[in-house]
Amino acid sequence: MRNNAVFCVLICLAALSACDKHDPILPGKRTSIFDTTTVKMTDEKIASLPDAAFEMEKTDCPYTQDSSNTIWDGDRKIFSGFPTSNSVKNDAKPVCSGKYLYAGLTTGELIKINTSNRQIVWVADIYRPSNMTGGASVVDIVSPIVIRGANIYVGGLGDAFCKINAASGTKKWCVALSTSEPFVIAGDVIFVVGTDNKLYAIRDNDGAAYWTAEIRKQSTPKYENEIITVGRENFDALTGEKK
Repeated sequence: MRNNAVFCVLICLAALSACDKHDPILPGKRTSIFDTTTVKMTDEKIASLPDAAFEMEKTDCPYTQDSSNTIWDGDRKIFSGFPTSNSVKNDAKPVCSGKYLYAGLTTGELIKINTSNRQIVWVADIYRPSNMTGGASVVDIVSPIVIRGANIYVGGLGDAFCKINAASGTKKWCVALSTSEPFVIAGDVIFVVGTDNKLYAIRDNDGAAYWTAEIRKQSTPKYENEIITVGRENFDALTGEKK
């Protein structure tokens, strides 16, 4: 009897371990969840910035997604995720690159789909582990996804802003901050408005923050000539000092 109990415990542990890498609802290669609770600050200063922000190449992406995490090609369903009751209203849209589609879900995942065969290439979790143990956490990916070169930048409400390798789905880094606004990339710096009412200047190399600044109200940041603007507030993009 005791041997049977031990066997059952071992089976349960193996099943839990497998859930870290595979999701029965979202099949495909699964990356590990990052484990950090703070934003790392760097002692370095921003040396220089371009005059204009990066603009993602506009491509034809005819796909749509709904609040139930279903992605459509017209009236044809190409992906069906897991619907959630504790999500926020947003206008999230898939982005396309070649034959691949990338979409953020209300369940906190970023997915890559091969549109030619509707197969999931990989799934990346964009949230901290603690968000999944609280019961009713909102982990929606609401900020527009940005593709730059071989990487994807994505943020949501699950205390995570991440740089992902587009080919493999592997995380380059994740920063422990939530965002609901579009973000701006200028040179090697990503300017992110956090839900904690702070503006972050994130280093592209490793996700460390050059500086943070308090803001009065969350809104889409704008960048021009080394000035970052949030609402009616202007900041020196090199130092974070308010203008």
